[in-house]
Amino acid sequence: MSGDSIRSSSRSMGNTSIEKFVGTALIASEDAIAMRLLVEALEELALSVEVCTKVLAASDRVKRRKLEVVVIDFALGDQATFFLGQVRGSLSNRTAVIFAITNSSEETARALKSGAGFALERPLTIESIRHTLKAAYRLIVRERRRYFRYQISVPAASSNKGAHVIFGKTVNVSERGMAVSTSTPLMPGTEVTAQFTLPVPNVSIKAECRVCWTNDKGETGLSFLFLPSDLGSQLQAWLSQQLNEQLGMPQTSDAPTQSG
Repeated sequence: MSGDSIRSSSRSMGNTSIEKFVGTALIASEDAIAMRLLVEALEELALSVEVCTKVLAASDRVKRRKLEVVVIDFALGDQATFFLGQVRGSLSNRTAVIFAITNSSEETARALKSGAGFALERPLTIESIRHTLKAAYRLIVRERRRYFRYQISVPAASSNKGAHVIFGKTVNVSERGMAVSTSTPLMPGTEVTAQFTLPVPNVSIKAECRVCWTNDKGETGLSFLFLPSDLGSQLQAWLSQQLNEQLGMPQTSDAPTQSG
């Protein structure tokens, strides 16, 4: 692989479809052997993998898409530290799980101090990589869940002070908000109280929201301003169940379905 090309991979866990990916991993490295081992191990955990041999290309990907995992080779020198700072400063990727490929214990300490969550110290083996990924897997799934939007259509009602109730249906739901379809447009910036019930198991949600966007399909995006902690926990558990079902994972665990 040469230049600043990016390779997208669609292989993972046998016949796992794109819908069942835990998320996307980006590798920034010029080491062909390390990349091959990492791609193999990451794909075993249902991660779609992209590879950049140049930091400039990797930086562009961080700006343009959500990533659950970023692997940075510290053999890239100062560029590695710079890129790690870019990831941590990214609005959408600052909470991504970051792995650093290092050449010594001193470099490992520097990478962790710079913001990496895990270190993969050379010489790399498929077994050592699998071991570290297994330790981080729960965090990777949690990061996916944080931005996970579940498409579902159930009755929803929105109202604000002094205004009539607007009825509609949900389009999707996440930990941070939802999209609804209504016959009456909601104006961006408006604060409303939204109510809806998720099925199986039933979770009734009532949340204070702000209208973030609308489109010409009659859909509106709402961000949660206030959701009682007990309802937030119930919503989080409900979404975790849906994500686990999509991934074919046990309902009681975030552990991977295959072991290394």
